[in-house]
Amino acid sequence: MVKRKNEIFMSHKVKVIVLRTAGTNCDQEVVFGFKNLGAEVDLLHINKFFKGEARLNDYHILVIPGGFTYGDDVASGKILANELRLRLGNDLEQFIADGKLIIGICNGFQVLVKAGILPGSLEDSEKVQEFVPTTTLTFNDSGKFEDRWIYLRVEGRSVWTEGLEKIIYIPVAHGEGKFVPANDEVLKRLNENHQIIFRYCDPKGGRPQYPFNPNGSTDDIAGITDRTGRILGLMPHPERHFLFTQHPFWTRLEKKGKYGQGAKIFENGVRYVKEKLLKDSSLAAR
Repeated sequence: MVKRKNEIFMSHKVKVIVLRTAGTNCDQEVVFGFKNLGAEVDLLHINKFFKGEARLNDYHILVIPGGFTYGDDVASGKILANELRLRLGNDLEQFIADGKLIIGICNGFQVLVKAGILPGSLEDSEKVQEFVPTTTLTFNDSGKFEDRWIYLRVEGRSVWTEGLEKIIYIPVAHGEGKFVPANDEVLKRLNENHQIIFRYCDPKGGRPQYPFNPNGSTDDIAGITDRTGRILGLMPHPERHFLFTQHPFWTRLEKKGKYGQGAKIFENGVRYVKEKLLKDSSLAAR
């Protein structure tokens, strides 16, 4: 049973909603990650929100995990993107305006860009967020599903990436991961705004060739944020390198702790809520 508002915030803990629907299949890994970092996590079907049995305002972090929502009919993530934009658009606008966090991983990234939630407004503006798509994720140049570990160069500015190593190693698993902006101006603004947060790279951080760029993404883009850095979308799967022992070569590496490189992303989200949102009593009571 979903807890109501006054019960949820009684303990002032970080509240995470992991959204699922038909075809979602990476939700349990995300739940495991956030729970390991002390967050309270609800894994709920989107129909709960449509029926009024759950509310986005009761949470601090929204996660749209990987998978193949609705079988990727029409295009990957498109149906769920339309549901969010058309049926939960007002709630999402308020969620974002309240300074809360959103992360979309793989299919979740596809959902965010096709709903127009990412990259969001590319201009300085005080207007309410308008969900207008200006980028997309489409079929890999290889013409096949890419399932491999890749290197990412960490760039840009985001609350999600503070303290990450300059180059991280995590897996991808997608058939439609090629990032394409609508035009050169969109790409220019993404760069100027420091909204490109992850780029595929070779093991030394240089420009990649296939398979280091596994899908042919424009400008090697693997993940972006909105202008605030609070909404993150990325194709690689940080939840699949949450534990140190999930690294494919972990027995040959020096163990520096329990967690893998992907865990830092989740940790940053939890810490941000504790430091920025839970101290604001008005947000803690929403």
